[in-house]
Amino acid sequence: QVQLVESGGGLVQPGGSLRVSCGTSGGAFTDYSMGWFRQAPGKEHEFVAAISRGGGVTTYADSVKGRFTISRDNAKNTVYLQMNSLKLEDTAVYYCAADRDTTRTYATTRAANYDYWGQGTQVTVSS
Repeated sequence: QVQLVESGGGLVQPGGSLRVSCGTSGGAFTDYSMGWFRQAPGKEHEFVAAISRGGGVTTYADSVKGRFTISRDNAKNTVYLQMNSLKLEDTAVYYCAADRDTTRTYATTRAANYDYWGQGTQVTVSS
């Protein structure tokens, strides 16, 4: 059973930067593609970014493309989401997730394809 723990959330001003991390345990990290999702109050769960098992393929939501960067350190069993030029509408709880389907060669954007989820970390963008 894989366990995911997010950290690094907090309060940041518009235009600022923040990096959230997701540490994993209980499984072979390199077997999992990883994704970040978010949910703002009163809104649907939303895909943010995903990265393939080896880190060579990344996918982003249009709303964050060019501002956010997903990366992974397989030696540390950790995936990161670097968020720059933050906007008010980026305020949400951010969740990381792990996809264990090793036949998938791409980083999926579908929440239903992810098997394990973290508890989330709050990111608040406010002046």
